[in-house]
Amino acid sequence: MEEKLIYIDGEFYKKSEAKISVFDHGFLYGDGVFEGIRVYNGKIFKCKEHVDRLYQAAKAIYMEIPISKEEMIEALKKTCRINNIREGYIRLVVSRGVGDLGLSPTKCPKPTIVIIADSIVLYPQEMYEKGMKVITASTRRNSPQCVDPQIKSLNYLNNILAKIEANRAGVPEAIMLTQDGYVTECTGDNIFIVKDGELITPPVYLGALDGITRRTVMALAKDLGIPVYEKVFTLYNLYNADECFFTGTAAEVIAVTEVDGRKIGNGEVGPITKKLMEEFKKLTLVDGVDIYE
Repeated sequence: MEEKLIYIDGEFYKKSEAKISVFDHGFLYGDGVFEGIRVYNGKIFKCKEHVDRLYQAAKAIYMEIPISKEEMIEALKKTCRINNIREGYIRLVVSRGVGDLGLSPTKCPKPTIVIIADSIVLYPQEMYEKGMKVITASTRRNSPQCVDPQIKSLNYLNNILAKIEANRAGVPEAIMLTQDGYVTECTGDNIFIVKDGELITPPVYLGALDGITRRTVMALAKDLGIPVYEKVFTLYNLYNADECFFTGTAAEVIAVTEVDGRKIGNGEVGPITKKLMEEFKKLTLVDGVDIYE
């Protein structure tokens, strides 16, 4: 099989030869930002939204990306074309760049841009049909007063520690709570519950990423006439929900049928979740920036 080509600062390298400096602050300190982006039907899904969020996150950490948004979109398209990606996943990374062994970002004159276009399978198909079992992690979500989870940074250790708990429990995902015990999000997905026909998701100020798929599903629900609320809720509300599902670029929309041993609703994928999964799939076929135009 031919090796994928990786974009690094305007050039392409074979996967086996694609390297960054060990002095890059992204490697040394997790200093940088990233986006995971889907490609469907030869189109980059929600491309502008992902690029906008990347630049907003870079601004939040006081890092200036050295190319324009328009140039970034062209680089994404070129990386997909050169790897013949029509259905797949893009990982876009911008690190602080090469510096010294000190913490100061002022020693890093230029950020490093890396684009990987490949495939991804996060969960088995059976889980999309029957739902998944998950746990609540004891690891609390980072507080927005410390490292704001709205910044999609290269430091994902908080999420990884919770993912380790999920792995040890034999489940694919873990729900994370705030210091006060409110539900925020999962290690890599946003969370929604359905109660009495209403769709509820935690507000981002609690410590959740403002997910692109999250926003998309909220818009789809409103178009379907389903009331949508961003509200604080606890595990009590989650355990007693009629339905629960997760959203994410890699995960898409996937139902949760059991949390911490408690059955959610009747233990099956609920009707509102099913409908939103269907509508999301339809949207992915038509929405996006055309790679091969």
